[in-house]
Amino acid sequence: MRRLATLALLLPLAACGGGDAERGELTVLAAASLTDVFEELATPFEEEHDVDVTFSFGSSTDLAESAADGAPGDVLATADEASMTLAEDAGVTGDVETFATNVLTIVVPTGNPAGVESLDDLADATWVRCADEVPCGKVAAAVLDANGVTAEPVSLEEDVRSTLDKVVSGEADAGLVYATDAVAAGGDVETVEISGAEDALTSYFATTLEQSEDAGLATDWVAWVTSEEGRAILGDAGFGSP
Repeated sequence: MRRLATLALLLPLAACGGGDAERGELTVLAAASLTDVFEELATPFEEEHDVDVTFSFGSSTDLAESAADGAPGDVLATADEASMTLAEDAGVTGDVETFATNVLTIVVPTGNPAGVESLDDLADATWVRCADEVPCGKVAAAVLDANGVTAEPVSLEEDVRSTLDKVVSGEADAGLVYATDAVAAGGDVETVEISGAEDALTSYFATTLEQSEDAGLATDWVAWVTSEEGRAILGDAGFGSP
C-alpha cells in the first residue's frame, strides 16, 4: 500500500513535468537596443502560443555574422540594413521586414553635472559612444561628422546598452545612444536632443532564419512584431514607424 501511495503522488508530478516539456521554444537574435521592448512583446506572445521565447541581444553585426555561420536561432532582428544583408548574402534569411525606426540622442546622468547641452560640449566632457563597426557607432560617426564635431570619446563600446551603462553608472559625463534607450533608463538619465539627428534615422529589420526548428513559430513572431498592436507597443517604447 505504501508503494501505491508513493506512485500516486509521483504521477501528477510527472504529468506536470511532461506539460512543461511540451511548450514550444523560440530563439530570437536581436539588436541590443531592442532589449526592453522585445521582452515586453514576448509576454503576450508566449501566452498566446504556449511557448518560451529566449533572446540573444547584442551587436547587430555580431548576431548577423553568427546567423550567417549557422548559429542556432529562429529570428534575426537588426538595427541596420548592412547587418541584415550579411545574413541575406549567406542565404539564411526568409523575407525581410522593416518594422521600426530610432533616432540618436545624448544622454547624461541625472542633474547633468558636466553641463552638456549640445554636441559641441562633448569637447569638455568625458563621453562614450558605440564602436564604428556596430550600427549605433556608424550612426554616431555620421551625426558627429555632419555637425563638425572632432572631440574624441574616452571609449568605444560594443553596443548601445554598454554605452548607456557607462552613463548610468557615472563613468561618463555623456553618451550617444538611441532615444529608446534613454526612455528605458527612466530617471537614471536626462536627454539632450541632437540637432539634425532625424536625418540619420536608424531602421530595424526582422526576418526568419533558415536554421529555425519551427518556421511557423518564427513567422508568427515576425508577424506579431510588425502587426498594428506590436507597432503600438514599439511606439510606446519610443520607436518610430518605418
